[in-house]
Amino acid sequence: MNKKNIVYDKALDFSVRVVNLYNFLDQKGAAAVMSKQLLRCGTSIGANISESISAESDLDFIHKLAIAQKEAEETLYWLVLLKRTNFLTEVQYSSMNQDCVEIKKLLTSIIVTSKQKKNND
Repeated sequence: MNKKNIVYDKALDFSVRVVNLYNFLDQKGAAAVMSKQLLRCGTSIGANISESISAESDLDFIHKLAIAQKEAEETLYWLVLLKRTNFLTEVQYSSMNQDCVEIKKLLTSIIVTSKQKKNND
């Protein structure tokens, strides 16, 4: 029985949104450095979650998710910067920010639970 991986699915959907936002910003010829940084870290979240699925150990699993969590934090930074420099509207920013914060909270919860489980073993 395959179990649905909610954080993976949300991160994949978010990556699609990041790629679309990158293409939108690129078409405007604006914010080249910021949009590339956003593309890198915003898609890296899902890539690291994907790697965690095939982790070699519990510690490797936690480590991969911790990297994804850091990438989510960096993504939030670039979203704020794009908003403050008027490359994103409030609506665009709020929507992307909300999705990223949700993923980060899920990652934090999984990491905390995994660490507790590991400590109890």
